[in-house]
Amino acid sequence: MPSKRRNLRGIVNTAVILIAVSMSLFHVYTALFGVFESILQRSAHLTFALLLTFALYRPSMKKEQRTIPWYDYLLISLVILTYTYYIFNAPDISSRMSYVESLTGWEVFVGIVSLFLLLEATRRVVGMALMIIVAVFLAYGVWGHLFTGLLSHREFTIMWIIDHLFYTTSGVYSTPLGVSATFIFMFILFGKFLEVSGAGQFFINLAVSMMGKYRGGPAKTAIVGSSILGTISGSAVANTVTTGSFTIPLMKKTGYKKSFAGAVEAVSSTGGQIVPPIMGAAAFIIASYLGVPYIDVVLAAIIPALLYYLCLYFQVDLRAKRDGLHGLPKEQIPNVWKVLKHGVLFFIPLVIIVYMLVSGYSPMRAGLFAIVAVVIVAMVKASTRLSFKQIVKALELGARASLETAIACAAAGVIIGIISLTGIGLTFSGLIIDLAGGSLLITLIFTMITSIVLGMGLPTVAAYIVQVPLTIPALIELGVSPMAAHLFIFYFAIISAITPPVALAAFAAAGIAGSEPMRTGITALKLGIAAFIVPYMFVYGPSLLLIGDYSAIAVNAFTAVIGIMGVAAAVEGWVFRHAFWYERILLLSGSIMLVQPGILFDGIGVVLLLLAVILQKITYKGYVYKPKEAESV
Repeated sequence: MPSKRRNLRGIVNTAVILIAVSMSLFHVYTALFGVFESILQRSAHLTFALLLTFALYRPSMKKEQRTIPWYDYLLISLVILTYTYYIFNAPDISSRMSYVESLTGWEVFVGIVSLFLLLEATRRVVGMALMIIVAVFLAYGVWGHLFTGLLSHREFTIMWIIDHLFYTTSGVYSTPLGVSATFIFMFILFGKFLEVSGAGQFFINLAVSMMGKYRGGPAKTAIVGSSILGTISGSAVANTVTTGSFTIPLMKKTGYKKSFAGAVEAVSSTGGQIVPPIMGAAAFIIASYLGVPYIDVVLAAIIPALLYYLCLYFQVDLRAKRDGLHGLPKEQIPNVWKVLKHGVLFFIPLVIIVYMLVSGYSPMRAGLFAIVAVVIVAMVKASTRLSFKQIVKALELGARASLETAIACAAAGVIIGIISLTGIGLTFSGLIIDLAGGSLLITLIFTMITSIVLGMGLPTVAAYIVQVPLTIPALIELGVSPMAAHLFIFYFAIISAITPPVALAAFAAAGIAGSEPMRTGITALKLGIAAFIVPYMFVYGPSLLLIGDYSAIAVNAFTAVIGIMGVAAAVEGWVFRHAFWYERILLLSGSIMLVQPGILFDGIGVVLLLLAVILQKITYKGYVYKPKEAESV
C-alpha cells in the first residue's frame, strides 16, 4: 500500500526535520516550565502540525513526490500568515468579548482561510470521511435555519460562526485540541523514545519468554506484548504492524491458520487503547470531559480491560486445545531471566508514570519525567544507549506521529463548535431517546451502532469526541453514570478497527499474514466479541468500574469473569470437546444473563453454564473431533 507521505530528500528534508524537532522541543519546554495561555498553546501546536502536514502529506496517492510542490509551499505560506495571527494575538483574543465585539474584515478573512487549511489537512491526514462530516456540520451551521421542526436553529452570520470557531475556546481551540497540545503529545513522544531505545523489542522478548512454552504460546505472546505496546502507541494499526511482523509468523509456524493469526494480533493491538495506565493517551480526553483526575479513568478501566483480554486469552487457549497445538520449541524461547537482566530497567519509566499520576502530578509532567527516565535507563547499557542522533530522531518521530491526533482533534473541534452554537446536541439526544421509546437497552444499541460507524472512518479520538455532545446526554438522562457513558462510546469507537467492512487493524494484519482480508476481519470480530459485551456489563453494573462498595465490586467481577469464559467457549465451540449447537446456546445464554447484575440473573446464568459444562463432561470421553478442511498455512 503506497504511503500518503512524501519521501523528501536533501535540504527540504532537513528543514522538515528541524520543524518536527522544534515542535517536540516546544512541548518539552511547556511540560517543564508550564503551558502558555490556552489560545497560544493550542494555536502553536496546530500551526506546527499544519506546517508538517503540508510538507509531508501528498494531496493524492496518484504520484510519488520527493519534494514539496509549489502549491504546498503556497499553503505553508498561508498557514504562517493565518495561524501565527492567533499565536501573536492570543492575549487580545482571550480577553475580547466574543459575539459582542465584532471581528474586523481581516480577522474574518484569517478565520475563513484557517478553516479551509484545516479542512484540506484533515482530508490528507485523517481521510475524506472526517472532512465530509465536518463540511456537513458547517453547512448545517450556515443553512440550518432553513430547516423546519426540531432541526431548525436561529440564523448565524459567517462572522458569528468564524468568531465561535476560531476566536473562542468553544470550537477549534476547545478541549480536544487542548489535550492534544499537552498530555497526548508528551505520551506520543514518550512512546517514540521507547521505540528508539529498543524497549519495544524487550517487551516482545519478555512476552515470548513468559508465554512461549504454553499451549498456543505465540498467540498468547501476541496478547501480552501487544497489550503492553498498544497502551503506549495508541494506534491499533501501527501496533499491529509493529508487533505483528514478529508474532504472526510465529503463530503460523506453530499451526494457527493465517487468518486466525492475523486476527489475534489485530484484536490484541486494538485492545491496547483500553489498557491502563496510558490507554493510548485518550484517557486524558475522557478525564478532561468528565472533570475528574486522570487516575480515576485509569482505575475505572482496569476490570473492563482485564475482561477483554481474558476472553481473548480463553479463546486462543481453547482453539489451541481443539487443534492440538503446542508451545514454541524450547530452543526458540529466550530465558526470562536473561531477558529481564537485559531490559528490566525499561519498567522504570512506566513505574514513574503511574507513581506520578497517583501522586497528583499532571500527566504532562509525568510524560516528561518518563522520557527523561527512558534516556537515563538506556544509558546503562552500550547496546541501548541513545546517541544525539537517536534523540533527535525520537523528537522528529514524536512530532510526525502526533499529526493525525492533532488534526483530528482540531477538526472535531469544528463539529463541537457547531453543535454548541446550534444546540443540535441536546436535540439529537432527545431524538435518540424518543426513537428508543425511553428504553436504555435500545438507546445503548443505537449509540453502539453510531460509534462503530463513525469509528470506521475516523481515528479513535475523533470518533469518541464527535460522539460526546451527541449521545452522552441521552445516556446520562437515562441513568447511566457519566464514567460508564464515556467509556461505553470509547469502547465502540475503538473496536471499529476490527469490525468489517472497514476493519483497518485486521486488514493490516492480513497483509502480514498473507490471508484474505475480509476473512481475517470476520475472525477478528469473533475474537473481539468481549468488546461488544463488556460495555453493556459495566453500564448495567457500574461496580465493574470500581464504583460502589467492595463486596459488590468483588461479586460482579467474579461473575463477569465466569460470563466471559462462557462467551469464549460459546464462540470457539469447545470446552472439553466440540460443542453442539444447543450447548453453545446454553453457554452464550448463561453468559448474557450474567451481564445484568442481581442474584436472580446471576443464578440463572450460572445454572445454564453448569448445564452446558456437565453435558460436555459426561460425554467427552471417546469423542473424536473432525475439523473442517483447514486453511493453508
